[in-house]
Amino acid sequence: MSQKEISNPAENVFPDAVSSSSKKDQVADMFNDIAGKYDFLNHFLSLGIDKGWRKKAIKAIAAIRPLTLLDIATGTGDLAIAASKINPEKVVGIDISEGMLAIGKRKVLSMHLENIITLQQGDSEALEFPDNSFDAITCAFGVRNFEHLTKGLKEMNRVVKPGGKVAILEFSHPKHFPIKQLYQFYFKSILPTLGKLVSSHRNAYTYLPESVMAFPEGANFCNILKECGFKEVAARTLTFGICTLYVATK
Repeated sequence: MSQKEISNPAENVFPDAVSSSSKKDQVADMFNDIAGKYDFLNHFLSLGIDKGWRKKAIKAIAAIRPLTLLDIATGTGDLAIAASKINPEKVVGIDISEGMLAIGKRKVLSMHLENIITLQQGDSEALEFPDNSFDAITCAFGVRNFEHLTKGLKEMNRVVKPGGKVAILEFSHPKHFPIKQLYQFYFKSILPTLGKLVSSHRNAYTYLPESVMAFPEGANFCNILKECGFKEVAARTLTFGICTLYVATK
């Protein structure tokens, strides 16, 4: 087994297993296709719990009072908007999906946050920012979709300032009865059916549970963060282990 397979088996999970396109291109196309329904499905399928998870991620970085913040895989900008509540001078959100960004930009304008938040297209594995550019970095449910996980994490480490914090939210697996069994049934059966029905995308909500199940959560992901140059790495499970908040310092 290669080191890549040990580090992140999710790199080998694709939205469309029969396509010859790269995972990065497939992920971008998938999110472009579901962009119009993404916010509704995101909040509906999580029963609104995702909003609380984002608040906890922002609280984790608020202690250092970041003035400049980068939100990676920002999607429609929910986490970037949440970050604006801790009074930064500037929040930059990047994503590879133009469709998701278009919706996010409309949300930013409607909330009159355009002087604080800038959303732009960008590659998480090749960030177009100088070294030590940001006081803090956030990422909600995006690292699982990286084509090369360690490359993206090393880019985060490069552009965050020394002493800066990184907060990452990612789905994980509940370990205890009966939440574990209920979660697996919902995630593998109910969610793909509802997601396909509402989004009209045949793969997006099948790819989601498959990629979550393959992702190296908990201690494994903490070790990868350390290998990528981070210290003071900690993992905190949320909502019975459905989600994990990872916090680290450069």
